[in-house]
Amino acid sequence: MATHTSRIMIHAPAKNVWDALTKPERVKKWQYGSDLLTDWQVGSDIRFQSEWEGNIYAQWGKVLEVVPYKLIRYTLFAPRPGKEDKAENYFVMSYVLTEEGSNTLLTIEQNDNQPESGVQESDDEDGQAVLAALKSIVES
Repeated sequence: MATHTSRIMIHAPAKNVWDALTKPERVKKWQYGSDLLTDWQVGSDIRFQSEWEGNIYAQWGKVLEVVPYKLIRYTLFAPRPGKEDKAENYFVMSYVLTEEGSNTLLTIEQNDNQPESGVQESDDEDGQAVLAALKSIVES
């Protein structure tokens, strides 16, 4: 199993970060214009959907755990050629919020069940751009 971890300090209380992670109108601003569809109840469906150049792209899964202002965990399937919609092709996304004074440390973990294994600190530009957008939205 591969674990990819990203961390970012956001200069705002956990409630503000929580809202940016859970409210569809806020998610759309930092998740490539994706529409978030879920009621955040454990066991409920979660879906991210966007349109680009006339095509609809979607990822989906199930809400696993929600602890307000502290933790969100869900499964997610990202369709790709050659990948079937089955359990071993889903990954688990975790968002952990840790308040530190008036700031919030956001830790995002992606646990992937694919054959490759290892632990990585994320430094890919695309991932950092998403985190920077999230930080900017929360802090503004």
